[in-house]
Order: sequence, then C-alpha cells, then structure tokens
Amino acid sequence: MPIVSIIIPCYNAERFLSQTIESVFCQTLTDYEIILVDDGSTDSTAEVIKSFGNKVSAEFGSNRGASAARNRGTDLAQGKFIQYLDADDLLRSDTLEKRVNALEASGADVAYSDWQRLEENETGEFLPGGIIARKIEDVHSDPEIALFTDFWAPPAALLYRRNIVDKIGGWNESLPIIQDARFLLDAALVGGKFIYVPGVGANYRVHKNNSLSSRSPVGFVKDCFHNACQVEEFWRNNGGLTPERCSALIRGYNYTSRTLFMAEEKLFQENLRHIYQLQPGFSLSFPKLAGMMSTILGQQVTRSVMRFLGKSPIS
Repeated sequence: MPIVSIIIPCYNAERFLSQTIESVFCQTLTDYEIILVDDGSTDSTAEVIKSFGNKVSAEFGSNRGASAARNRGTDLAQGKFIQYLDADDLLRSDTLEKRVNALEASGADVAYSDWQRLEENETGEFLPGGIIARKIEDVHSDPEIALFTDFWAPPAALLYRRNIVDKIGGWNESLPIIQDARFLLDAALVGGKFIYVPGVGANYRVHKNNSLSSRSPVGFVKDCFHNACQVEEFWRNNGGLTPERCSALIRGYNYTSRTLFMAEEKLFQENLRHIYQLQPGFSLSFPKLAGMMSTILGQQVTRSVMRFLGKSPIS
C-alpha cells in the first residue's frame, strides 16, 4: 500500500500533463501512486495518460467538473496521505518527503509549503514569478477565519492526511470555481491541525486569460457568496457567531455585494439580508455604484433595489 496517493484531475490538459507527471517521478519520496481522472477531455489528454502505461492508474469519464474528478480519485486512493495536484502544476523534487515527515512528526492533518507562481507572458511562456511564503497564523490565529478570508494556497502546496480527507467528506461540488479554497477551509472547519513546511514546494501556473475566476468573474463572486452563506450556517451551528466570525462574514458579504449589485438583483438582496442580520444599519462601501445603477441596469431594477433598501429611487 503506497504512503502517498497523488490525485490529478485532467480536463484538456495535453499541453502540461506530461510535465506535471514527470515532476512526481522526480520525487525523493518514491512510495506513492499516481491516480489520473480524465474528466471528459476533448483533446489528446487520454493519449498522454495512456503513454505512461502502468506507471499510473487512470479512469476516464464524462465531464462532471474538477471536484467530482477529485472525489472519484479519492475513492480510488489507497495512500495514508493525499496529494491533490492540478494537471498543469508542478511539485518540487523533495516536497512530498518533507511534507510526509512533517505530518508524521507533528501528528498534524495538513502540511502546507511555500509556492512560486509561473506567470504566462504574451507569447505563452511561463516564467518564474513571485514566491508566496507565509503561515496561516500570519493571517489570523484562528485557522477557520484565516482560511475563510485571506489565506489561500493551491492544491500542489498542500498534503492532506487521509483521515482528515475522510472527515471532510468530499470536495464541495456546489462551488465549481473556489472549490480548492473551500476544501482547505473544510479541513479547518472539521478540526484539522496544520503544519507549515518552509521552502518552495510547488510551482503554480498563472494563465493570462484562462483561469475559472477570470473567465467567469460573476460566477466567482457567486461562488464566494454561496460559500459565505454555507460557512455562516456552519458557524451558527458550531460555536455560534463570535464577534470575529461576524466581522469575517460581513467583510465577505461586503465584497460580494459590489458585483451582485450590478449583476444579480435577487442574490444582491439576499446578500443584504445576511449583512443586516449580522450588523443592522451596516453601510455598504460602494456608494458610487448607486449613481451608476440606473444607467447600466435601468430604472426598474434600480427602484426595486431601492425599495428593498427603504430608500427613494435614484433620479
């Protein structure tokens, strides 16, 4: 039985997948299995996977999204530790060994390392960018609040103990754009302990115009809003809404309100309800948008929102 299961969801990843797999083959820790789940690719991803023969395990299915692919890979995994790895990212050669050692020595549930951005230029080359090196506690002493607000790391920078993965219960398929951030947060919400492993452990590709968040900015914000609603409900049922939790939620809802105000009237109104339940009389931080609303969205939508706010329509 392998000590680490490396799960790689693949969708139209022919350009990068070989490099990603080779970064696993270069690991100083050799006790691992590689599980590839092809999520209905329409390019030659399947051929790339098959070229590795019995060095990898693979399953091919219809397109259901990255979270579903990761969940299927988890079902197939046999390792004590789980390394999720996007099909275009890279592991540094000693990172699995360092993370496994850190988890074994500390008894923690999640090991996280520093990571480096690979920035795509105008010609499609990926060049070394900034290194992200910080600890969760640098953001907030409570991991739940830190991971809900400002701390994020790509899956390539994280190694999970299988027990915490099972406790989480799967990747959240209702959040297709921010599912990786939510899975890390879920580890904290179910009581996981984190250990920092210093040093760059992964390279994270930053595509110019092809990330989910850049292709669908409104979809990204909607995911953030639904995530906040789910976390608020969890916190209400698990320890209650402390002042710090309320502050974090209000900050999140204030952020999502700006885009929802312009694009999703119904969700914007739901957003306001959450804010005012948490802090009656709260003042949103985007007054200039109100002056633009009637021009962009029309008088009817403007009046509807202003009635909800208890204000006069904008002239």
